[in-house]
Amino acid sequence: MNIAEASQELDCRQRLVAAARSEFLKDGFRGASVDRIAAAAGVAKQTLYNHFPSKDALFAETVRAGVRGVVVKLDDCEGDARQCLLAYGQALRKKLLSPNGLAWFRTFIGDLPRVPELGRIAFREGPMATLRHLSRFFEAAMNRGELRRDDPMFAAEMFNGMLINADRTRGLFAIDMDVVADPAKVERIVDCFLRAYRPD
Repeated sequence: MNIAEASQELDCRQRLVAAARSEFLKDGFRGASVDRIAAAAGVAKQTLYNHFPSKDALFAETVRAGVRGVVVKLDDCEGDARQCLLAYGQALRKKLLSPNGLAWFRTFIGDLPRVPELGRIAFREGPMATLRHLSRFFEAAMNRGELRRDDPMFAAEMFNGMLINADRTRGLFAIDMDVVADPAKVERIVDCFLRAYRPD
């Protein structure tokens, strides 16, 4: 396979994953149609099966791509801890609490009992990857004396919980469909967290 053919294959696979994501969001796993996914991607049904042996395999790849897409890092952050955490908090909430982020969470969780191994993979590649990035940031800040010494992973779990949990519950229950729109809330959360972790 030459470079042009490899590029076409990659493009076809990406179109299939994008079409599948849209179909799964709209109708869930059971209601999603392989025929509609292939048509939306502009390929024959057999082409879909050349890339993915089953609808389960396509769903798994869609979930993997989705969770990789919500990983938030602080690697390139410039500024003090507060500025970095504000930028991180806004980015995380935008990805997870947007209407699309909430819809994908509903779809994925609804089918998780059917594919428990996929849940473990998705957790490792999505939420756990984000927590690892955040805990490394906290560990470095603790080593510099910017934050009080503590378990960095515990700090990461607590901070992400403050940013996401209550508002995701509101969004999932459709109590407030625009939970991500208040930047002042991120400031309050960051400032509360920094007070709790103020150096001794």
